[in-house]
Formats: sequence, C-alpha cells, structure tokens
Amino acid sequence: MKKIILIILTLSFFKSMTLANEVNVFSARHYDSDIQLYNKFTSQTGIKVNIISGKDKSLQKRIIEEGKDSKADLYITADAGKLGLFDLKEMFQNSMSPAIKSAVPANFRSKNWTGIAKRARIIYYSPERVSDNDLNGLTYEGLADPKWKGRIVIRQSNNIYNQSLVASLIDNNGKKNTTKWAKNLVTNMARESKGNDRAQILAVAAGEADLAVANTYYYALMLSGSKGEEQQMAAKKVLPFFPNQDDRGTHMNISGGGILKYAPNKDNAIKLLEFLLTKEAQQHIVDNTYEYPMIKGVEPHELIKQMGFDFKQDLKTKVANYGKNQATALEIMLNAKWK
Repeated sequence: MKKIILIILTLSFFKSMTLANEVNVFSARHYDSDIQLYNKFTSQTGIKVNIISGKDKSLQKRIIEEGKDSKADLYITADAGKLGLFDLKEMFQNSMSPAIKSAVPANFRSKNWTGIAKRARIIYYSPERVSDNDLNGLTYEGLADPKWKGRIVIRQSNNIYNQSLVASLIDNNGKKNTTKWAKNLVTNMARESKGNDRAQILAVAAGEADLAVANTYYYALMLSGSKGEEQQMAAKKVLPFFPNQDDRGTHMNISGGGILKYAPNKDNAIKLLEFLLTKEAQQHIVDNTYEYPMIKGVEPHELIKQMGFDFKQDLKTKVANYGKNQATALEIMLNAKWK
C-alpha cells in the first residue's frame, strides 16, 4: 500500500512539474515572428509555450464556454478595444507585476492587461493634390471639414481599428460632438467604405481620393516590397501625416495581452508578459511587425523611422477607454450611415 501511495505521489509531482513548465497562449496575432519570439522565451526559461491561434471571436467564445476548465493562460490580440471588451466580461485577472508597471506607461495598460507594442492610426495624403497649407494643424476632427468633401477614404464601421479611433474621439470630445463629426466624415468620403487599410492607401495613390486613414505598419509593409512591387510603388506616391500635433497628439492603439481568469499557469504567464517587454523582445517585435516599441530605449524599424519617429503621441487618452466606448462608437457610426 505504501508503494502505491509513493507511486501516486511521484506521478502527481511530475505532473505538477510539467504544468509548471508550460504556458498556454491564445493569440489573435498572426505573425510567424511571434512564434520565433516564444521559442526564444522557451530557450531562456525552459517554459514551453503552447499556442492556439485564431480570430478573436472564436478564441473568446472558446475561453468563455470552457470556463473553469479552460487551459488558456494568456490572451493576446491586436487592439485595446478588444482587450477592453473582453475585460468587461470579467475574463481577466490582475496581470500586473512591478516590472510591467515600470515598463509600460499607465495609459497603455489596465490592471488586467497590458500593451506589448504600439501602432498609430494616421492620415495619408497625395502630395500632388494636397498642399502643406491644407495639412497645417490637421486633426482627426478636421476630417469633418467641408473642404474635404468627396476626398477621404477609410475602412468600414465594423473595423475594430476605426471603432477604437471613434471611441477615443468620444473620450476626448463627447458623444454629441463625435456624432456630428461622424455624419460630416461620411459626407466627405470619396466612396463607400470598403477594403483593408492597404486598400485605402492604394485608393489615394490611384487618384480615387486625396486622404486615407490607416495604421502605420500597413504603409511600412507596402514600402518594404513584401506585398509586391505594385503596392510598393503605390506607397511611394503617398505620404504620411501625423494628426493632432498641436493638441493631444496622434491616436495610438496597442497589441497587448492579459492573464485569463482561470489561468492554470499564472506565474509563467507573468514571466512571458515580462519577457515580451524586454529590450530583446521589443526589438524583435518592431523589426518584424513594423509596430512601435512599448518601452524606452528601443528603436523602431527603419521604414517606420523614415515616416517620422519624433511625432507627438496621444499619451492623455487611456486605451482602456476604447472598450468602454466601443458600443457607443459603433452606434454613432451606423447612425451616420458609415458602411
């Protein structure tokens, strides 16, 4: 009997050791470079990273349905609004540690999740049809000016990046002003919204519009040539502009992650989040995804630096408010007939 008990205790010990040496990541980021980064983490710590990739809706659905039986430790995605909405469903636990708090500015995290990289959603313009005088002091709010009637392209209202942008405008200007802004923006659109971010930049290059709104890393991706020579040449016909430099600064969003409510390997999940915020990991991220570093002391990719790295970022607006304002943002956009 004693031998049987000893065997059971031994097996339990090895089982706990196995669990202690892994972390289960549910990720909506689809970069091969992230997998390379997780492999680096494993080689340095001995902690195995198990990755489940998918779209946000399916990943969140699975996590919610599995509940206490879920093996998911860490949820990673590419928008603060998505993190915020999932947080409102009480699916995270406190994900902060002294190292994370020290590394990440307060406006780019909440107590339950943190940014691991930044992205800017900016304006792109045709230098042939838009003058320096037109751009002087241009803001997101200024896109509603009648002088831009029929000249702007932007993605559809169901795009999460646009929803987070509108959510930030609500946070800064209130619902009433943002409602008016959205209606005027729709009036200023060159066509009904369609396509991805790169499609908006291509539309400006083709003369279909004069201004486009898109994330910075898409422009860098086009300039890199990895999306083909045609897109590379189109990107060279268009220039970036960082809005709101005279007030709060350019709208910023994040890629980020949080430890899930029933995470079986919380300590390992904290270690992975902390690793993603080291200089080594941050340099790997920005070199491969064209995002902006979350921490100080790391240089962005050369193509991003060429766009202008010293612009004023919006450090006032808390990205945690994107999720809180998301439903209102979508309501405003749909009421404005934003397709």
